[in-house]
Amino acid sequence: MDLIIVESPTKAKTIQKFLGNDYKVMSSFGHVRDLPKRELGVDVDKNFEPKYVVPVKAKKVIAQLKKDAKAADQVILATDQDREGESISWHLMEALKLKDPKRIVFHEITKTAIDEALLHPGKIDMNLVNAQQARRVLDRIVGYKLSPFLWKKINKGLSAGRVQSVAVRLVVEKEREIQKFVPTEYWQVEALLKKDAVEFSAFLIKKDGNAIEKLGIKNKEHADAILKDLENATYQIEKIEKKETKKNPLAPFTTSTLQQSAWQKFHFPAKMTMSVAQKLYEQGYITYHRTDSLNLSQTSLIAAKEFITKSFGPKYSTGFKIYKAGKNAQEAHEAIRPTDAHKNPESLKSDLEGAQLKLYTLIWQRFIASQMVPAIFDATSIEITAGNYSFGTNGQMLSFDGFLKVYPMKFSENEFPPLQEKEILELVSVTPSQHFTEPPARYNEATLIKALEKHGIGRPSTYAPTLSTIQARNYITKDDQKRFIPSEMGFLVNDMLVANFPQVVDIEFTATMEKELDEIAEGKDTWQKTCRDFYEPFAKNLKEKYDQVLKENTDIKTDKICPKCQKPMIEKLGRFGRFYACTGFPDCKHTESIQKDASGQAVTINITCPKCKTGQITVKKTKKGKIFYGCGNYPTCDFAAWDEPINEFCPTCNSILVQTKKELIKCSSKTCDYKKDAASDSKIN
Repeated sequence: MDLIIVESPTKAKTIQKFLGNDYKVMSSFGHVRDLPKRELGVDVDKNFEPKYVVPVKAKKVIAQLKKDAKAADQVILATDQDREGESISWHLMEALKLKDPKRIVFHEITKTAIDEALLHPGKIDMNLVNAQQARRVLDRIVGYKLSPFLWKKINKGLSAGRVQSVAVRLVVEKEREIQKFVPTEYWQVEALLKKDAVEFSAFLIKKDGNAIEKLGIKNKEHADAILKDLENATYQIEKIEKKETKKNPLAPFTTSTLQQSAWQKFHFPAKMTMSVAQKLYEQGYITYHRTDSLNLSQTSLIAAKEFITKSFGPKYSTGFKIYKAGKNAQEAHEAIRPTDAHKNPESLKSDLEGAQLKLYTLIWQRFIASQMVPAIFDATSIEITAGNYSFGTNGQMLSFDGFLKVYPMKFSENEFPPLQEKEILELVSVTPSQHFTEPPARYNEATLIKALEKHGIGRPSTYAPTLSTIQARNYITKDDQKRFIPSEMGFLVNDMLVANFPQVVDIEFTATMEKELDEIAEGKDTWQKTCRDFYEPFAKNLKEKYDQVLKENTDIKTDKICPKCQKPMIEKLGRFGRFYACTGFPDCKHTESIQKDASGQAVTINITCPKCKTGQITVKKTKKGKIFYGCGNYPTCDFAAWDEPINEFCPTCNSILVQTKKELIKCSSKTCDYKKDAASDSKIN
């Protein structure tokens, strides 16, 4: 009997189901060797030799796999097809002391794909392994060498990363653009016109035949002067243009576009999207989900065409549509698609639920739509003269839904009444409206991933962990619209790195490093040379900066007195934001949490503490960033509540009332069940 080793128990279970008793399929439960946790683990003086160790949790698994390998006729390694998967196979070979293991790869976990892979086994691709080793070593060097520098110069517990620090820089620079932005006033002039009781709008676009720019009407005086010119003007149709326009379907998903669309449609964080996609892949529902390729197999194209023709008719099928990915895409891979086009979401409602069904539906719709004909619109463009001014308006109506039958997308439709050139229209009103230019939008999950991909920073497998890490480190947080905003610590760390280690956080340099890793994967370069080229100037600069850079003083004096020892308290900046600390440290270790608003002021809600009757209620944060409300006299008074207290008292027990996120007002006392609706102020029984 042959032994097949994969990295996931779910994947093992799915493959075992296809192969039956001819094979034994086992899981390594992820990585079986890694660099040690509490040391660099890379000998920079010995050609960057890594020191791999077997984690404690993997030792039992290794022992069992050794036993199974010894009893097997041959061992087949079937880990994922990317660099990390290749690396896991190599680590398994080393840890299990396998002499000549077979290596198989597949884009999807189906019986056909597994059988085909078993017919054509290969060997471990050491170029891919070395590319992964280079990434791991470089990331370890930056993390373990640069983080202690930040501890010494800013604060303990901070971290730097080769990719994460560049991601933080993007967010910081975007925020500074927003801070520097000065809005510009401009006006629009809208005419409401009428024909046969049907009204439609048109906007001023020209004067004396010349286009008026977006910011061309600068103020109210300018707009009023135009209105005066338009008094008694006749509104006549100058030109009507009608044409057919097409909207083409989008390409099937890559990792990046899947993460972006899942955020836009469901607000799934990238980490959640990848976790759900992993389960769908391991259960055999979709192809491999870490990919930047747009390739589609001939089998999948045939299946899609069959499904489209049978379900919607031949007029919806476009034949075989091929999409071209970017120049850095790994073309040996496939795009993300369902393994069986005939398994529509409706047929899987009993097998999948919740997030899995949502994500599968999105993937299935996008793939099927990519092989359908464009949607067709009848578009109308109208130009209307009024004196020496011209107004314009556009409209469209869907004439053939095409791929929109499967993959819904937002579009607007507006139909005009029957109109002819030179026809006179009835004027209902002319209205000027004031506007201001908008600042650049902050990044959200989707747009930051798009920016990372655009700049060539990271690869499909790194987007989700990068976003997760910079949030876990509290370098960036999210505003009330779930967009990224740098924390005070994020600004501070970024500025320190940009000023002293510009190469490490340089966008172009990081993108170039990704290309070098690609060259290692292609066998065009050695991983040790890449590491050396980076490390030698980096180490020299780091040594100099330890002597040159002074420690940042982020402490702020306050009027607060320590309730324990009566010494003054200061504001200190920690990983989780600002907090109050006693100046008597280390003899007195008293601290208090503090929440700051956007201007850096302590957030209070102007309500006296219901317990001690003297302190003010303050907005506070737990170490994990969760908001709560507590007395400013803590620890003398320990009043705290998850819901926001309001300046009203319970008519039943006279305790203070709190407002929940569900728009309910209820009593803060645990023994009282009084509550009312916040909107209607009516009591709820």
